[in-house]
Amino acid sequence: MTDEANSSKFSQHWPTMILGLIVACVFLTAIFTYQVKSTELAVVTTFGKITGVRDAGLHFCWPYPVQIIYKFDKRLRCFDGNVGKLEETFTRDGKNIIIGIYVIYNISDAAKFFKTVVNINDAEDRLNSLMRTMKDGVIGTYNFDQLINTDPKKICLHEIEGKIKDGIAEMADKQYGIKVGSVGINSIGVPEKISEKIFDRMIAERKVVASEYRSEGKKLADTIRYKADNEKRQRLTDAEAQSKNIRAEGDAEAASYYAAFRKNPQLAAFLRKLDSLRKIMGSKTTLVIDTDCAPFDILKANSEKLKSEK
Repeated sequence: MTDEANSSKFSQHWPTMILGLIVACVFLTAIFTYQVKSTELAVVTTFGKITGVRDAGLHFCWPYPVQIIYKFDKRLRCFDGNVGKLEETFTRDGKNIIIGIYVIYNISDAAKFFKTVVNINDAEDRLNSLMRTMKDGVIGTYNFDQLINTDPKKICLHEIEGKIKDGIAEMADKQYGIKVGSVGINSIGVPEKISEKIFDRMIAERKVVASEYRSEGKKLADTIRYKADNEKRQRLTDAEAQSKNIRAEGDAEAASYYAAFRKNPQLAAFLRKLDSLRKIMGSKTTLVIDTDCAPFDILKANSEKLKSEK
């Protein structure tokens, strides 16, 4: 009877017992394990001393206060410095300039980060100090016109960003376990009191450039005109020389004809009359003429000669 009673009690209470066992397992799991996300790094301390750094996954630990788990976000962050507190920086040639920079960073060494800084806000305060120091140091090695200039070839912003990044990255990694991925300039300007002077200088520089362009244009135009004038003179000289040669050849040919005519004056008279007839009879014309008059007398003479030959 007693066994049956115990069995009956067990059958009545076993769901409660199983539920209690499950709750106990969940409770123990929560106490002795912890989960690290893929975007996190975890620092494990045992009695206040760092005993390990854990990546993503499920890990076992001793319950508080034996071990304490500190988790840090390891994703990239963008820090713009202390916004609204841009400070003037002096260039190598003593000019004032206002430059704002940003830093892309993430936690690379969680143990070092945990030892040296309290949280992200504290880390960014340290970064801000590094940014100010490196920015002032690098900008101080460049002249003003290497930062602001109307000629893009003279601007060295990318080179400046690289030098600032190298300086910040070395110190941040060495001191705080922070990896700096990139540094960029997000704003650049000048104090209001010197803006007018800068604009005046830029206008003067533009005027100088415009004057140089006009001077080069004038030189080019003068060169083109000079070449055109030379070519014109050369062509006129060549044409004049050619015409002289043609006239000389014509005079020589005419002289040979005149010499022949002097030797045979009758032939010369005949050719002149023939030329006159050619001009008179060039068009279809009907003429009533006296064949005894020159130059028509050659027609009469030739006709009588033909009759005598017949």
